[in-house]
Amino acid sequence: MKRGDSPCKLVEVYKNSREIIRKKIYAVCVCVFAAFSLHARDVRVTVEDAELGLPLEGAVIRSWDGSEYTCDAEGTASFSVPDGRSVVIEAAYPGYENGRLAVVPEKDAYTLGLSLSGIMESRELVIEARSPLSGGTETGRGITVSEREIAMTGEIGLVEDVMTSIKLLPGVGYAGIFNAMPSIRGGDPGDMTASLDGFYIENPYYWGGGFSIFDPRTVESARLSHGVFSVRYGHTISGLLEVTSKKPSSAETEFELGLSTSAANASLSLPLAGRGGIMFTGRVTYYDPFVWAAKKLSGSVPAIDAVNSVKTAPYIRSGSITGNYRLSGDLELSFSGFWGSDGVGVAREDSPDIFRRRDIRFTWGNHQGFATGALSWNPRADMLVKASAGAGYRQSKFDTVIRYDVFMPDAVPAGFRLLDEDRALQVTKAANVQGRVDYDWDLGKGFLFASGVQELYSRWAVSGDYHTRLEMTEKRYREEYFLLHQAYPVLPVSSGSMINYPLSYSLSTANSAFAGSAYTLLEYGTPGFRFGPDPRFRAELGLRVDHLYIKGADFSVNTVPTANPRLNLDLGVLENKGPVKALSVNAGTGLFSSVIDAISFLEKRYGIDDYELKPARSWTSVAGTKVEFPWDLSLNLEGYYKYVFNRAYIPIHTRPGMGAEDIQAFFDGVGRVWGIDLMLQKLQSRYLDGWISYSFSYARYRDPQGIDTGLSAGNGGIGAGGAGTRGGGWYFPSYHRFHYLNLVLNLRPVRRINLSMRLGIASGVLLPVIEKDIEPRRVLLLDSGGIITKYYRTTRLDDGSRMGISVPLDLKLSLYGFNIKGKVQSETYIALENALVLFYSARGNPSFNPYTGEVTEGLASSYELPIPMISVGFRWSY
Repeated sequence: MKRGDSPCKLVEVYKNSREIIRKKIYAVCVCVFAAFSLHARDVRVTVEDAELGLPLEGAVIRSWDGSEYTCDAEGTASFSVPDGRSVVIEAAYPGYENGRLAVVPEKDAYTLGLSLSGIMESRELVIEARSPLSGGTETGRGITVSEREIAMTGEIGLVEDVMTSIKLLPGVGYAGIFNAMPSIRGGDPGDMTASLDGFYIENPYYWGGGFSIFDPRTVESARLSHGVFSVRYGHTISGLLEVTSKKPSSAETEFELGLSTSAANASLSLPLAGRGGIMFTGRVTYYDPFVWAAKKLSGSVPAIDAVNSVKTAPYIRSGSITGNYRLSGDLELSFSGFWGSDGVGVAREDSPDIFRRRDIRFTWGNHQGFATGALSWNPRADMLVKASAGAGYRQSKFDTVIRYDVFMPDAVPAGFRLLDEDRALQVTKAANVQGRVDYDWDLGKGFLFASGVQELYSRWAVSGDYHTRLEMTEKRYREEYFLLHQAYPVLPVSSGSMINYPLSYSLSTANSAFAGSAYTLLEYGTPGFRFGPDPRFRAELGLRVDHLYIKGADFSVNTVPTANPRLNLDLGVLENKGPVKALSVNAGTGLFSSVIDAISFLEKRYGIDDYELKPARSWTSVAGTKVEFPWDLSLNLEGYYKYVFNRAYIPIHTRPGMGAEDIQAFFDGVGRVWGIDLMLQKLQSRYLDGWISYSFSYARYRDPQGIDTGLSAGNGGIGAGGAGTRGGGWYFPSYHRFHYLNLVLNLRPVRRINLSMRLGIASGVLLPVIEKDIEPRRVLLLDSGGIITKYYRTTRLDDGSRMGISVPLDLKLSLYGFNIKGKVQSETYIALENALVLFYSARGNPSFNPYTGEVTEGLASSYELPIPMISVGFRWSY
């Protein structure tokens, strides 16, 4: 099972409950009524360097209600606060410790001094990142989503998820509610790599890819790098998601409790003697009461009878720990850990029609965790050394059995019954140990040198037992038989019939992989005229070398080291010209490589020798421009081209009943992807902010040794993850969509209320063209000799045939509360997801019963529920 295969798609439970949902929508609309008014006054805050007294232009101030403001050239920002009570604000600036300030009713002007991060005795620290309080687009490299933006867009739905926010960014393909594995700029969904606090996570998903492990309430920022990013990072050819946990306060005890429709969250932050802090977080879902109530209701509402098959309600349990401690003025320790588990269980017996009886059993369980620590050291004022190490594990079990009893009145011989089962049992155990050392040296005069080494050791133990039935045309079967025996078989069925045969397959692997990397880079930036730390001209030239070695139980495979050079150029063109506050351009190009998922399944019988296995590669080039206007409005436009090569695929060609099986891995797959991403963004506004983004993607792939598994070809092949199953020509992958449009708006009529809207429009995925509509065919069961009748439709894939557009609409109303001293804050929200589904949903080809030929309505396969989803939540913090 590929890591992104979803084991649970219980999307039919409430299909016919539309009238009930319409009433709920009406109730939600009634709840959105007049807002609370609040008397306010204006204050002015100046942020400066605590030691030198210099104003910090571009510093970000977070107000009492979560709003953010950017300081001007004098380091000053003005905003409103409640009248008659005290509130607490926070300020941040790159390279400085965050600072807090109490705003009291008697005073309207304040000065807040910030100290350099980790600085004592005038020590300096190499600045590596933007302020975590504010998100933004780094043209040609990636996009950072701040804590506030994640709260507005990710804290919604049955499972609150950071990936809900990431899926709204330009370059990210539409994937639906129950799919946390979107395509990044035309790449395979499995190509994206994720890290949490610098630790690479092998499987950052719950429920087989339905949701990610990243809880919005514990995340400070999330950065999606899908351009030409720094050689400091690798192990991906599509996109890198870097998630940073919230940092504990070194001065105050903080507590937060959150409750939503299906989960409870809690966090506790404790200071450590003023030198650091430690934070504990936890999350637990509670679907059991909802499942119990639905079962009681199913007696009077037959449409939700399927809920009775749920034996173990879907669950998520997780916990984390994050901390830091300053050992001295130039030495700091940080650490983090995570543990999570998820699962579900289903059991059901039914008779879908008069010809079949089914017994369905399904269970899924997954456990994972990791721990990591890092030391940051300033040996000199112009140097930074950071060493980190960590270890993680994962164990999952997927067990499904579908036993069926098929009876056909016209079967031969008379009274013949087909008794068989589809079975899949797979247990995966994985562990990894990783470490890295990074060195930064400020050479002066705008030059920065950096280098580092990384090592990632992974081990997988995978065991599986699979059984199913496959089919091929009678013509194809005769051809395969002739190739082996030089004679044609005698069959008791006529031309145009189908051959049905069982396929059993077992898997047992214990593979290890050593992925070593080293990099070096040189950055140059001139003193700039733009506000903040961004220079007028910046150049980054780097080289990253990756190497992979695989060791199995009875084989080993070495690879040729891959060299990945990358170059990025940024130029500030102008400033304060007419309506343009600043204009900059970017160009970058570079090579990337990644470790393929299939190495955990490799066996000696694949016949892969040293230097035959090649890591997947891509050559990516990006050019873009960013225009900044007054009122915190910015426009970012990027065009990109990506050539993918050394792409792995493993077509499996079966020959039923002939004792022959051909399994061979190929590494010559290629792809060509180009597109345009546009984002108009307005942040940190008092009344209205958000963004609108548009993406166009053209992605075609080719597997030269692939086989065609369509019914019209009827060769019975099985592909690994879809690759290798579309013949040897160029094709659009199944997840490809041409157009994506996202609109995200946050409206605050008064400070206590925020209304969020997320509207998406995405063009359709491939829709098979029907060549011959439903028709009966005689089917020979090769193992038993029985003959039955089934119904078939002949289809083919055509690049111009697409499903209808998808139009997801989500709404969220948040009400904020504050106490008189400003230390206690609360939020209550109610949200509606997939609001338009009652009136419109993308349509596919009508499905049909293969034993009766009965036609049913076709829906798009996008992991969507056929009804809107209502969720509520509450958060209280101190």
